[in-house]
Amino acid sequence: METVELGVTGQRVSQLALGCMLMGTRTDEGTSFAMLDRYLEAGGGFLDTANCYAWWERRGDYGGHSESLLGRWFARSGRRDDVFLATKGSAVIADLDGVWGEDGPDWTLARRRFEGAGAETLRRALDDSLRRLGTDHVDLYYVHVDDLATPLEETLEGLAELVRAGKTRYIGWSNAHTWRLERIRQLCERHGWPAPVALQQEHTYLRPRRGLDHSSIVDDEQMHYLRAHRDLSLVAYSPILKGVYDDEAKRRGHFAMEPYEGADSEARLKVLAEVAAEVGATPNQTVLAWILHRQEPRIFPLIGPRTLEQYEVAVAALDVKLSAEQLARLDAAGA
Repeated sequence: METVELGVTGQRVSQLALGCMLMGTRTDEGTSFAMLDRYLEAGGGFLDTANCYAWWERRGDYGGHSESLLGRWFARSGRRDDVFLATKGSAVIADLDGVWGEDGPDWTLARRRFEGAGAETLRRALDDSLRRLGTDHVDLYYVHVDDLATPLEETLEGLAELVRAGKTRYIGWSNAHTWRLERIRQLCERHGWPAPVALQQEHTYLRPRRGLDHSSIVDDEQMHYLRAHRDLSLVAYSPILKGVYDDEAKRRGHFAMEPYEGADSEARLKVLAEVAAEVGATPNQTVLAWILHRQEPRIFPLIGPRTLEQYEVAVAALDVKLSAEQLARLDAAGA
């Protein structure tokens, strides 16, 4: 598994990151431990979690399951120092009981009740995360959901204090528009605060439809921005859109496809299927390989398998080789 420099930090991390969101809830402890062991045996070491994972799996839960499981795995394996550990704060739901309905969480309501990125909120959240993880620091701490209600100065100064205290080595941001990233970077330069080294956004082979206003999905402007600022690496979550590339029936009406629906996606899916057949891989694997082959900017795809079988299928994308001609066809495809 190849390692790539994160931003311009000098820190090299495995390019294929392992998302631990479902560990401790939908993925049981034995399976989670086996997945983590196999990932490290394959040369991986970039683990991603968050303090809110995964409250939505069962009413009455408040998150922390994934971090607690990782803490137990670190205690059992003794491999905390072998991984680059990322977690996140700001997306815990305030008044969680109020967002549950008969059919599950009301996500529209939940997204209006994030606890936010106030300095004291982040300090408390990270302390709680460290306790669950059983470690004295994380390597990367993200603002999980961009908080427009809290002054950026307060958030950034609070994050700087967490870095000075040794509780995190680097900071990152997630689910943010490009204009916010530029404002963040300007404030960090002005005040001497540590700037984000990673941006975690949804990014995949399909392109969001024109006119979509979505802070969580990389658009053309944001991709240009990342190419121009090598100190900010893209960590791509949902790179295979819940696995819909392999299943045409699953794509129809799936919520993950909604931002991408249209003629452009249909044209790209056609070329993707052709290239996947040529290289003897699944479309999901081919999408991961396409991302792994990218050079400008370099991207860290984040896989989040639920089962060992899903993990093995995803990791097999590391062996998929795409020619320059195939990459060019994939890039050029579209309506």
